[in-house]
Amino acid sequence: MDQDAFRQTYREVNQVYCAFEKSVLTNQCACGKAERFCIAEREGVHCRTQHSQQRCLKWLELLREQARFALRADEERRLLPHGKAMRLQVGGLRGLLSLLSNSEPPPASIDNVDATLAEAEQRFGRLEDVPFSAIMREVAAYQVRRRSGRKRQP
Repeated sequence: MDQDAFRQTYREVNQVYCAFEKSVLTNQCACGKAERFCIAEREGVHCRTQHSQQRCLKWLELLREQARFALRADEERRLLPHGKAMRLQVGGLRGLLSLLSNSEPPPASIDNVDATLAEAEQRFGRLEDVPFSAIMREVAAYQVRRRSGRKRQP
């Protein structure tokens, strides 16, 4: 499939895209509002509600503002490279879960992104009031999984 045709079809099919698509597709996170779909043997993730999507986008924007130093990212670049996006998404949620449950070490996987963010809003009143300093340790510490090396045939 032509790359431009794929992008156009993707946008048409996925109008309420999942903000955590990268981490859902790599099985680092799950969400009760996420729904997977396929286009030409490629997989995408759709969010079932705009309200949940908006909360996730807001959370990622707040996290990104707080994590500029930890990610060594400048403000001019709008899209983050895959590794930094994963650190922000997975590390940020692991830090938030650790904060909400008072557990050390943080959980290995996130079972429900939407429920976690809803609990954070309920506990802190709004996402802006979450103590981000505790979460930044997990963002900085999170390591993206390396691809397993394929053995070359001689």
